[in-house]
Parts: sequence; C-alpha cells; structure tokens
Amino acid sequence: MLRTEKVLQVRGGPGRAVRLVRELYLRPDVPCRSARCPAACPRDGKLLSDDVTHYVVPDCKVVQDYLEVLEFPELKGIIFMQTACQALQHQKGRRQYNKLRSLVKDARHDCTMFANEFHQHCYLPREKGESMEKWQTRSIYTAAVWYYNHCLGQMPVIMVTEDEDAIRQYGNETEGVFVISFKNYLDNFWPDLKAAHELFDSILQAQRERESESQENNGKEYPEHLPVEILEAGIKSGRYIQGTLNVNKHRAQLEAFVRLEGFGSKERELQSDILIYGAKARNRAIHGDVVAVELLPSHEWKGRTVALCENETEDKAPAETTGDPMPTGKVVGIIQKNWRDYVVTFPSKEESQSQGRNAHKVLVTPWDYRIPKIRISTQQAEALQEYRVVVRIDSWESTSVYPNGHFVRVLGRIGDLEGEIAAILVENSICIAPFSEIQMSEMPQSSSENPWKVNPEEEENRLDLREGHLIFSIDPKGCEDVDDALSIRTLPNGNLELGVHIADVTHFVAANSYTDVEARARATTYYLADRRYDMLPSILSADMCSLLSGVDRYAVSVLWELEKESYETLQVYYKKTIIRSAYKLSYEAAQGLLDGDISVVEDILELKDLDERMTQKKLHELVWALSKLTDIARHIRAKRDSCGALELEGVEIRVQLDDKNNIDDLIPSQPLEVHETVAECMILANHWVAKKILERFPHQALLRQHPPPRQEFFNELKECAAAKGFSIDTWSNKALAESLDKANDPLDPIVNKLLRSMASHAMSNALYFSTGSCPEEEFHHYGLALDKYTHFTSPIRRYADIVVHRLLMAATLKESKGDVKDYIFTNKDLQELCKHINNRNRAAQRAQKQSTELFQCTYFRDKTPQTDERCVADGVIYSIRTNGVLVFVPRYGIKGAAYMKNKEGLVISCQGDGSCEWKPGSLYRFQNRITSTTTTGESVTLSLFDHITVQILVQTSRCHANTIKLEIIRNAPYQTSGTEVSQKNFQVMKSELVNEVSQSAEASQHAEEKARVEVIDEDLQEYCQTKGASLYQLLEEIRDLALLDVSADIRT
Repeated sequence: MLRTEKVLQVRGGPGRAVRLVRELYLRPDVPCRSARCPAACPRDGKLLSDDVTHYVVPDCKVVQDYLEVLEFPELKGIIFMQTACQALQHQKGRRQYNKLRSLVKDARHDCTMFANEFHQHCYLPREKGESMEKWQTRSIYTAAVWYYNHCLGQMPVIMVTEDEDAIRQYGNETEGVFVISFKNYLDNFWPDLKAAHELFDSILQAQRERESESQENNGKEYPEHLPVEILEAGIKSGRYIQGTLNVNKHRAQLEAFVRLEGFGSKERELQSDILIYGAKARNRAIHGDVVAVELLPSHEWKGRTVALCENETEDKAPAETTGDPMPTGKVVGIIQKNWRDYVVTFPSKEESQSQGRNAHKVLVTPWDYRIPKIRISTQQAEALQEYRVVVRIDSWESTSVYPNGHFVRVLGRIGDLEGEIAAILVENSICIAPFSEIQMSEMPQSSSENPWKVNPEEEENRLDLREGHLIFSIDPKGCEDVDDALSIRTLPNGNLELGVHIADVTHFVAANSYTDVEARARATTYYLADRRYDMLPSILSADMCSLLSGVDRYAVSVLWELEKESYETLQVYYKKTIIRSAYKLSYEAAQGLLDGDISVVEDILELKDLDERMTQKKLHELVWALSKLTDIARHIRAKRDSCGALELEGVEIRVQLDDKNNIDDLIPSQPLEVHETVAECMILANHWVAKKILERFPHQALLRQHPPPRQEFFNELKECAAAKGFSIDTWSNKALAESLDKANDPLDPIVNKLLRSMASHAMSNALYFSTGSCPEEEFHHYGLALDKYTHFTSPIRRYADIVVHRLLMAATLKESKGDVKDYIFTNKDLQELCKHINNRNRAAQRAQKQSTELFQCTYFRDKTPQTDERCVADGVIYSIRTNGVLVFVPRYGIKGAAYMKNKEGLVISCQGDGSCEWKPGSLYRFQNRITSTTTTGESVTLSLFDHITVQILVQTSRCHANTIKLEIIRNAPYQTSGTEVSQKNFQVMKSELVNEVSQSAEASQHAEEKARVEVIDEDLQEYCQTKGASLYQLLEEIRDLALLDVSADIRT
C-alpha cells in the first residue's frame, strides 16, 4: 500500500477558497468486479456479465449529461469510474449521485463502479496547470487501459466521451482501448435501440436550446438566486428561513407555503407556515424544493385563500376571499432541488397553433397542478398529443419564464386505464420492475413434490415451540399472507405466558443481498385500488414466511411472563423460534367462539374430521386461550387509554372475493372486539421491541415517533364541534381522546366520524427515525400514548420491520454468522434510510389514494347523472367556505366541494320542495353556516353537519387527473324508496365501482391481451408481482378507499 496526498480546493466562507490536503492510500488489490477476471480479484457481490463483447467506460461529461441513456438495461458491461462518480456528485448533486449508486447496485443492470483513484496503477496526480476536466479525462482513460491489460487483452474497452480533443489524443493510443463519441457508440453498437437514440437526441437538443437561449436573452424574468455560502450564513444568523416549498394545487399560480425545517434563533417564535404569494416571489422554486426564504415586512403580509377553487387557472381571488394575514416571504435561493420525472401532456392542435412561431419548442402541461409548464424541444409534438409522456427538467434560468426540459418516454394514451396508472406510479417516483433472476435465485426452494423443511442445524439454534405451545393466527377470511401468530398458556408457577410470533423474514433475506437491496429500495409494498407491487417475492410473503397452520415455520417470538391476575409484566424474552400454528382462524370465527356461538366450528378446518370428544377438548383449549387473550388486551388498552391513546378510525369495510379472487362485494365491517385484541398484542410487541433495541443501540435504533400536532391545526375541528355544542380540548392526547368520546350526536353518528376525521387531518405524520438523530424526549408516539414505539410485526411488507428484526437479533442473540457491523447501520446511514422509507411510505399512500380516485372517476364518468340513481347520494357538510361547502358522501366515502356560487355569478336557490336551481343573488358566510340570498329575496341557509342531497359528477381534464365534483340538488337528506337516509349499502357500491371499471378496461383490451395471457401468467408467477385485487392488500390498507386523509393515520 502506497501513501500519497490529494489536494482539494473547497468553498469556504463568502468569497474564500480553502486548500485542503488529504492523505490517500493506494492499493494494488482494488477488485475489478469482472466475471472474466483472470486474476485473483474477490468475486463476491455483483459482477459484470461474462457474455458481453466489450466493456464501456463513460467519461465525466457523459455520466453527467446522459445517465438516463446509460440506464437502459440493453447497455451492458458499463464501468463507472470513481472519478466520474465524484464529478457527478459535485456537479449534479447528491440526488443524481444516489441515483447512480442505485443503478450500480441494481441486479437488473450490468454495470459496476471501479475505485480507480484508490488503485496503485490507476491513480494519477493532477499536473501543474492542468484543468480539472483534462485531469478527469486522463484518469478515466488510464483506468480504462488498466482494465484492458488486467483482462489480458481479451476484452476490448470503449471509452465514450463528448470531448473531441480526448478522441483525437487517445483514439489510437492503445490497441484494444477505443475512444469514441457517445453518439458514435450508439449509432454503431446499438443502431436498433430506438428509444435510446430518441432520448439522446432529446437531451442533446435541450442542451443546445439552453445554450442559445442564454446567449439571446439578456432580460431577467426572475432575480438571481443568492450563492450557497450567503444562504448558509443567512440561515445561521436568522435572516433567512429554510423550509420545503409546498404549492397549493388548487391555486398553483398564486399560493405556495414553506413549512419550516431549520431556521435561525431570531425566528424561533414563528410558528406558522410562510406564504409565498405569486410566481415572482417563488423565484423558480418547484414544489418539493428545499428553499431559503426572506420574510417580507409585516405590512406586506397576505392571507391564504378561503374560497373553493377548481384549479390554478383561476389567477385572481377576490380580496374578500382571503383569510387573516400570515407571515409572507419570497424565495431568495434554492438549497436542494428535488426535481424528478414529470408526467405531462402535449398541447392539442389548436393550442399548438397559438403557442408561437417555433414549432419545435413546446410548452407541455404537467399532470400535477403544482408543477409549472415545461418547455421542451421536440419534433414529435403532433404525434404525442394524445399520450401521457414523461419529461425531466434540465434547468430554469433567470431569463426564462418557464423551466427547460427534455422528453424521456411515452406512458400510454390519455384516459387509458393502464396509462393512467402508469402516470400515478411515475408521479410518485414508484419504479417497480419484476424481480430479477439473480434475486429469485436467492429464494429458498419449495414445491408440492419437495416441500421446504426445517434445517437440523438451524433447529439446534432455535427455541422449539411446536409441542408445548398452542399457537394460532387470527386473520381475515381467505388471507394467505399470515405474518403474525399468537399464543397464551399457563406456566407451572401459575403465571401466564403471552407470545407474539412474527415470521422470520431476515433468515431468508440476508443483509446486503440482492433481494435485500431491492427490498430496501422499494421500502414497502405498494397497494393500488386493483393491484399491489410486493416488496418481497411471493414465495416468501405467501409461502415460506406465511405462518400457515400445520406447517413448520421460522419465527422471531416475543414472550412475556404475566402475573396471573393483574397481567403485569414480570419478564420478557426475545427468541428465534420454530413454530407450528395449530389454527388459522378468521376474525368472525374467533369472535363467534368468544361469544359462545358453536356454529362457527364448521368454519375451523383444523377441527374437521375429529371425533366429538377430541373436538370438544380442543375447542375448550382454544376458547380459553381466546378469552384470556381478550382479557389481557382489555388490560393493555385500558393502560394506554389512561395515558391518552387516540382512536381516529375512518370507514372500515370487509372484502368479499369471488372464486377468481376478484372483488365480489364490500360489506360494512362490524367492529369486533377480536380486532382490538390482535391489534393490542401487536402494539405491545412493537413497544417492547422498541425498548429492547434502544437499550442495546441507544444511538442507532430505528424507532417510530409521532410528534404532537400544532395547535393551530385544530382550529377547524374546534369550530365544527362548537357548532354542535361540543367542546374539544386539544392540549394533550388524553384530553383530545376524552373530548372526542363525548362528542356524540345520538341522532347522527356521522358527526362523531367526521370530527375524528378532522382530528386525524390535524395530526402530524408518524415517522421512522434513528435514535441518534434527536433527543429522547422526542421519541414519544402521540397517538398511541407510548414513550417508545417501532414496527416489528410486518416484515413481509415493510422494510423498517426487517431493519428492526436485525437490530433485535443483534441485541439479544450471539450471532455466529458474520459481524454485527455487517448489518447494523450507523446513526447517519440509518437516518438517511429512515428518510427514504418515510418518503416511500408517503408515496405509497398518495398512489393508493390517487388510484382509488381514478377508479371512482372512471366509474361515474360513463353514467348519466340526471337518470342514474347511483349518481345521487346523501352528503354531510363538514366545512364552510366563502363560495360553497365541503361535503362528505358516506355512500362512497367521497369528500368534495359543492359550490353555492357558480362561474356566472349565480347563487343556489331552493324551492319549496327542497330542489335547487341557480339564480342571481349573493352569498353570506358565517362561522358555522352560509346563506344564499337571491335578488328576489329568497334565502337558504346551510349549516355544518346538515344532510343534503348531492349529485356526483366528474370534472374531466385532458392534462390532469379527472376529479369528482359534487352538485347540491336538494336542501334535504337523500331519501330512498323508504323513509331512511340511504347509508345501508354504501360499501356495496364501492365494489361495483372497482369491478365495473376493471371489467370495462379488460374488455377493451381483450383482443390484444388474449395471445399474451399465458406469458403474463408465467411472468407473474416467476416475478411475484400481483395484479388484481389482493385480499392481503385490501384488508391491510382498505381504509384508504374512504379517502380519509391517510397521511394523518396514526395507528401505526
């Protein structure tokens, strides 16, 4: 090993450059990661394929500008040099660098990264007077030559660059090492890869447009952003405030808000968000960017809009529609750009003709209202007018009204179900490809002919619970993904032993394996309205890690010794176990046994074919266990209730599937006590595991926190409750829980549900975090009223649980396999992982909500509202605005706006029979009601929690997602053919919604799909991606179908 020095010039304070000298240790044994390596390089981990004809080495500029092209899986044998990777990080930021790292780790892409600057024969010191770009090119070329020689000249190496000087200098210098332009490489080696050529041309054209525009435009549309060093100093001193920009999608042209993150001591008294009013004040920042904001003088502050508005095309709001002035500021700099792929729509033919003289420059409209129009250069605009298209933003200069970008790929036709779902996935940065062959090769083998068996060696290292414990699972009917089971027994000393047994996923998913890396990237299973995308292959989730009855399974068990009468915890044990579940019970069967209903025995398969005596014996044992578990759960819940645990549930439904596993019906779910029994046991396990891993790893444990909500978020809840005469105390979780319990209207149960929904909406998001990243007083989980909490009980569908399993094993067991350091993250790395998981969880929630809205709109779009009774429903007013009301429709779980003043200025007027029509008049808004008065003196008043009859319409949009629109048609509750408000079967209508839309889409594609059915089925079986309604998905995540603000769900 050789020691040398590397000199770095880094940015210091304002206007200063700092010279740093770093020691550098050079080694001769840096692994090449080639499967054809003739030397003794380590061959563990991912290797370059041995079936390629050449290796490709891109230089820094190619990696920076054309990384998207290099992402094509057809391009194989790519070697990213460390020099190019570091240049990418410095020039394009950490986001692009992380994207490259993910590409290198992905088993589906044949590429690797070579640490050339640490290799003894590849490192080159920078010569005096040599530019950074020349040194980088020389270093990469030298490494390419080393690779060729290292492989004994058996593998040609092609260095691709856009530097003409480098091509002339190195093109013929070394036999077997070729230096050519990237375009030349694509033309000669991949002439038929049309998509790559189109993307290359799109990026190149965008670069040329930016260069010519910067030369032509001298006028400034926006102020220049301040330098980073000035921003950092200003944030530290308190002059500027750092936060994330959130654009109001309903008024995207005017309103954005910055939620505070890190801000100086001078502004610590600032508790509300900061309003950024108008595009000029936003100064080229895009939704999601981390920005620095300067507060305006208080006399320039404005109020947020309180009127209902449809979209961003309404440029101006009347003065009387704004609320009280709030802190208002302007963006002075962007600290971190969070640009991503954007789904856009090209202008129609009529719009194209009005856009201007240059037909190649096109303004495309993003699917997301919050993103500004993007200018791209393309010759395909006319051909792509009817398609959803993906573009990326390249830059937004101060001289340009709009950002500049380039075309990436086509998703599908506008309105096509698969194309719209693809748009939802792209908008939420969800990229799910089938599990690769190398990932599937890591899976255990099991078949009906040769089923998986317990390993004798593993058996010696685990606690065997197969004989002495009555273990059973309680799940929804038909559930195949059983990741938890329960047990209860009496110990010889008379005390009780409670057990929670969780599938040992980490036994089959080794740390840093290909499957683990993929699961980490996905972070969660993604559930949409009609399909799911699994985090792990189904051989694990539905077979090896499913705790089915009568089969041996590996588990991680938490066992409590409880005092026999008080149920107080005496001891806790954490064990790797082998279990054999005795029963796979449904919730209904378990509740029936608790209630003494013996008829449910017929639904318990494990009790069939037994004689009467044995059946009674086993039934007595099972009923005792269920009863005892229920008693213990009541005790646990009572303790949490006394500390202020909240219950903020939305609409819950039970899924009924047909023989083909399609949704047949959605039936109102009856709240069963056994639901709470199972939930309390899982919460208890999560709580105790959190305490254990925190004790062993105080600075690098993964926990879940739920911060207390900001008090101003409860204002609407308090006002609505006051309208019904209820008082809501929000100063603690206990006070809030007690207030909500008392806020019951015996004549209208919807009132309490809506109040709880508003309380949910006011909540902060529960988040994963590393314990070394914040003080212990912030560990608390507000909603569950627990001081420590984590996720341990669902490792099949949450990567956080996998991390926690590994932490628990490291904390409690003496592992013989490897070092703990191999799979325990540092605090810094764990916090980065937590941010990633939190981000993916939010994306999963948004995608599920958006897919449900897609199905709702598609369902109602083809119906005639005037004649179809399914388009008319009962609605409950839950918020008053200056020009209308917000309404909840229990029948479909829909929330939406109902205008009382239309675009023509007419107001709603009600006739004697309650029917409504539009007439000239005025609206008057009060705190709890709104009054419409016509010019002829007719008046109607709507108050909070009034029941009205609404018609459900679909507001179509060519460029954006369709939305549900509500129209008031009667100032009275909706009446069925009888006299009761129609609420009985509202969930049944949801099943029709999903079925009808799915069947319609399938019918339209049947002809082209028929020939591919067998191939698709094989792919689904091999790659374990589920399409179609999943019982596991629908039962775990179905509450989101009600669109009840899933981001505020605090239960887990």
